[in-house]
Amino acid sequence: MEFSKTSMSLFLFFILVSSSYATSRITHQQRFPSTKFSSNGRAEQLIRSFNLFPKHSANIHGEYSIDDFVPGKIVEKKFSFLASSNGTSVQDLGHHAGYYSLPRSKSARLFYFFFESRNGAKDAPVVIWLTGGPGCSSELALFYENGPFQIANDLSLVWNDYGWDKGSNIIFVDQPIGTGFSYSSDENDIPTDGTGVSNDLYAFLQVFFKEHPQLVKNDFYITGESYAGHYIPALASRVHKGNKNKEGIIINFKGFAIGNGLTNPEIQYPAYTQFAVDNKLITKEDQADINKLIPFCVGAAKNCVSKGGESCETALQQCQLIFTNILAIAGNINYYDIRKKCEGELCYDFSNLEKFLNNNKVKDALGVGKIEFVSCSSEVHAALVQDWMLNYEKDIPALLEDGIKVLIYAGEFDLICNWLGNSQWVHAMKWSGQKQFGASKSVPFMVDGKNAGSLNSYGALSFLKVNGAGHMVPMDQPKASLQMLVNWIEGKLNGTKI
Repeated sequence: MEFSKTSMSLFLFFILVSSSYATSRITHQQRFPSTKFSSNGRAEQLIRSFNLFPKHSANIHGEYSIDDFVPGKIVEKKFSFLASSNGTSVQDLGHHAGYYSLPRSKSARLFYFFFESRNGAKDAPVVIWLTGGPGCSSELALFYENGPFQIANDLSLVWNDYGWDKGSNIIFVDQPIGTGFSYSSDENDIPTDGTGVSNDLYAFLQVFFKEHPQLVKNDFYITGESYAGHYIPALASRVHKGNKNKEGIIINFKGFAIGNGLTNPEIQYPAYTQFAVDNKLITKEDQADINKLIPFCVGAAKNCVSKGGESCETALQQCQLIFTNILAIAGNINYYDIRKKCEGELCYDFSNLEKFLNNNKVKDALGVGKIEFVSCSSEVHAALVQDWMLNYEKDIPALLEDGIKVLIYAGEFDLICNWLGNSQWVHAMKWSGQKQFGASKSVPFMVDGKNAGSLNSYGALSFLKVNGAGHMVPMDQPKASLQMLVNWIEGKLNGTKI
């Protein structure tokens, strides 16, 4: 499956197929080439759309030493960066970086950043952020969305006034293995589904809280974006199960938030045409034509959920036809933000991220040795191809019934994981509050006295459509995203500002 111009967001999750398949109307009888054959090429083009050029397809190399590998061990250090071009140093405000050795693996080490709350509050919640792709590093979010600082054009750092560390202690993890600075000597250490990813992250959290016992009683939240719409419900269920079974440290798990996620493909793919016609990307006649593909997509998606395996690759191929037909008509739009256009394959320029993190002084500060930073991994992307079309909404109702807070939010201008498809699966989800949530009235989400979004909520469930944002809400609306996080955690999402 090759695509022509695929801009893959830091946290993006959608495979795009080549324009050679989309330049004319595609009928359901046509098929893409084998996903196994073209997955690496597809991911490479996704990566290029961000102007990223990782040296390796994944941080999986036989020469990585396993002699000092101690399963379950965590090695963490404090670090400081330069915060401005004049050489001013970032003061030690509790910035940490480290490696966790995965016990179930041959030699896998999971890399993470941890930033203590900038406001110094001892009871500040602990938040973990997961980036999508699948296979993209969480440093994309750290330095371009909601981390403590951002990369300037001269490769110095500037403080992010709306970093989420202002309202929490926040962890950014390079996951799955092979992504970012996370590495192994064995490709079999790369997980192939959300269950594997969540088991690795749960094991990491157990040891993280042992390393930081002062945070064990603090509220804990899981957040992320895009393909993390798979990872987050899986991890939420794993943490909740671990707590119930008293498997280790009881994590004070309170809730999770998914931004512009891919969670229930069977519902989200068919929503593309309505979103596209509402935003004048296609005509109603185009919509009627493309909608003929929907029954085949839905049927294949159901088959994937029931059978798994290669049937999920078939489902992906069927459902992608809806998306690529829309792109063939819409032209060179940026499908992460339809207000914008892409220049050829380039939709965003995140190239400074690789320059910064592969700088030897930076790597020394982080303690990663000679490991090369892999911004987005084509190998990890390919490993999860049979996970793509699975439904991860299925585990959310049980969490809601047990009082776990759930926030689904989406920027209004994102096509690829659009607000409409997310709203539809949220409203279709069967739980005890489904009827009341469906009957709830939308209320404005206010920031500085202005309407920044539209909120529906009932009980533990909230859905927020964010105005003026695309796929990456914290990048497009940084102040609104921080206020969203803080107010949601405090239980007053439609209440006061920061």
